[in-house]
Amino acid sequence: MRIFAPIGPGKGMIALMIALIGGATLWAAATRPPANAGKRPQRIVSLNLCADQLLVALADRDQIAGLTHNAPDRQMSAVAAATRGLPILNGSAEQILATNPDLVIGMPARRNPAIAILKAQHYPAVDLKSADSYADIVASIRTVAQAIGHTDRGEAMIARMDRDLAALPRAPRQKVAAYYQRRGYMTGTGTLVDDLMTRAGLRNLAADLGKPAIAQVSLEEMVAARPDYLIVESATDRITDQGTEMLHHPVLRDIPRISLPQAWTVCGGPAYVQAARALSQAVSTR
Repeated sequence: MRIFAPIGPGKGMIALMIALIGGATLWAAATRPPANAGKRPQRIVSLNLCADQLLVALADRDQIAGLTHNAPDRQMSAVAAATRGLPILNGSAEQILATNPDLVIGMPARRNPAIAILKAQHYPAVDLKSADSYADIVASIRTVAQAIGHTDRGEAMIARMDRDLAALPRAPRQKVAAYYQRRGYMTGTGTLVDDLMTRAGLRNLAADLGKPAIAQVSLEEMVAARPDYLIVESATDRITDQGTEMLHHPVLRDIPRISLPQAWTVCGGPAYVQAARALSQAVSTR
């Protein structure tokens, strides 16, 4: 599961909640599958950022009745540029009900009163499990593509992604990398980032240190471990607060770093290829 460090209110915390709740089954258990099987839904509403990514990539624009308020955020969303002109909802039950959705996709990243109201209405719904690997992403693409009536688009997208990933270079020898976040949190094994590292021919430092999926690692411990690379979110390239200041400490200066946009890794979707390409190219040329 893709897990982010708890870094206080704001976009980072939203990302953490997306990761932790995105695979919940509560919504799926309380709703029913689309009743109009064989018919293409025309008023689809997304309830979380990860569902936004797949809906924008696979649906006809006039099928989309609502995306979340994070969809146009370039730091959070890999499809931000494509959301121009699409309806953006604030997540309130009133707004969602007003669209009269014939399909609801995803579990919202924050628990809110709107969910109880939507459950009571028994709208056709499709939940998405969290994506911990490329295989999980493929499964999510197929789930959404089938639900919205575009199975062919889903298969075409998967075929393109497979081809692009197969063409990526790998590190000439296995090197060690740490995905280091604000306030010293490191992403461990069994996560989407770990899957990306493996694809690029990297070994996750968290595995060497026996760390769980998310763990706080001090500067002293990181320097002693001396990974070949630090992988960081591009949003932390500048010092904006104490959390990002730690990543710019002089003791880390000699460890090469690779910056990846958070929008490419916060959700499992088509942007996985962009993240894999950037990571593979960086390690194969250094």
